[in-house]
Amino acid sequence: MNSLIVPLIMCGGAGTRLWPASRNGRPKQFLQLFGEHSTFQETLKRVSDATLFDKPIVVTNAAYRFMVREQLAEIGLEADVLLEPARRDSGPAIAAGAAFARMRNAHAVVLALAADHIVQNALAFLAACRRALEAVQDDRIVTFGVWPERPSTEYGYIQPGDTIALNVSTVAKFVEKPDATHAQTYVTSGYLWNSGNFLFKADTLLSEYAAVDPDTVAAVTAAVAEAGRDLGFVTLNQESFERARALSIDYALMEKTSCAAVVQADCGWSDVGSWRSVWELSAKDAEGNVAKGQAVFEGARNCNVSSEKALVALEGVEDLVVVATEDAILVSRQQDPDALKRLVGKLCKTAPQVTEDHLTVHRPWGSYQSLDMGDRHQVKRIVVKPGGRLSLQKHHHRSEHWIVVRGTALVTINDAQRVVHENESIYVPIGAIHRMENPGKIRLELIEVQTGSYLGEDDIVRIQDDYKRS
Repeated sequence: MNSLIVPLIMCGGAGTRLWPASRNGRPKQFLQLFGEHSTFQETLKRVSDATLFDKPIVVTNAAYRFMVREQLAEIGLEADVLLEPARRDSGPAIAAGAAFARMRNAHAVVLALAADHIVQNALAFLAACRRALEAVQDDRIVTFGVWPERPSTEYGYIQPGDTIALNVSTVAKFVEKPDATHAQTYVTSGYLWNSGNFLFKADTLLSEYAAVDPDTVAAVTAAVAEAGRDLGFVTLNQESFERARALSIDYALMEKTSCAAVVQADCGWSDVGSWRSVWELSAKDAEGNVAKGQAVFEGARNCNVSSEKALVALEGVEDLVVVATEDAILVSRQQDPDALKRLVGKLCKTAPQVTEDHLTVHRPWGSYQSLDMGDRHQVKRIVVKPGGRLSLQKHHHRSEHWIVVRGTALVTINDAQRVVHENESIYVPIGAIHRMENPGKIRLELIEVQTGSYLGEDDIVRIQDDYKRS
């Protein structure tokens, strides 16, 4: 019997509390918030010890699949990547991962982790996993409880019950996010923060889940059994998966099962749920200020600045968050952890483009950035990775002029092909069937000038695509 733990990484969320850095097109789990790796990559590295962990399973969606694959490759790891055809919250997602793990190994023990959390003490986290294994063998579903650093309204709480093993207890009660008064009472009474990470036997979780919601478990297990393969991804069956009830694992199962247990994990955990959390986890100057990018402080205290390009100067202020991207600036005190979520809700109605994607938009072949846009023109900077190529496509309303500034482009226009080198250009007329690819060993960088009566991204008719995008 394989006794290794199967990491199950939940990677389909689109967080709004770290806007404008985090957006639907590239959410916080893929961002480099604290160093050279994203939180998704750090989560994978934390469970990469082959003596304790099996090949991971990543649950995500089609929009993020190529980011997942690219970030796996950057750290030299492989995983089975499951694609949800619809968002159904963490309950069905974890159940799908458990069902897939059980297909790989009937006796699988699964560690379900959020892709956007931080653990500062990995050794302490691994020790907590080993302690939890004893309870898991007795068919417990173990959640990781964290000692509260302060009364917080941002987290759910767990009241530990009877002791099962060292730092492992039954769960007497789950409590959802409280108000400030109750949070203080819970901390005083020895409650733990609920981290939302779990260790369990796949079979135990599915049988307990089926006892309270048999239709959802039947839908999810059918979606896994009927899954297909596409470009190396596991595609869960859409018709079956959409029958699952959308609900978090806490509401769907953990608050109802008698098998819940909690392991106390003093490991420097954070769900990075706000810009204040980022400030707390970052290195600070003598006045408590944090700077990522260019920032100058004068008489400022406990401020957090993140700027992609512009210099940010703060004078005589305290407890401010300033986040400057290429197309949006946030200034906030972050006193209310839900305030930014409400703000982004307003932006979705008034300026939806700044909640969906950055000016730099990532694609499986590389990226593009809009540099200038007018009534009948748009200028983009396009980067194509070595070996990458765009879809074979045409446009009804625009022509394009490509100027290569770095690398070499192989360009197809109708039935002709041409190699375009640095400092050379080529014109693509309206309606021409065309494709660009990078046959070289270095990045291809070029400037694209579009002209025409309509310049939207939906004026792309894909004829053939390596990445099977519709």
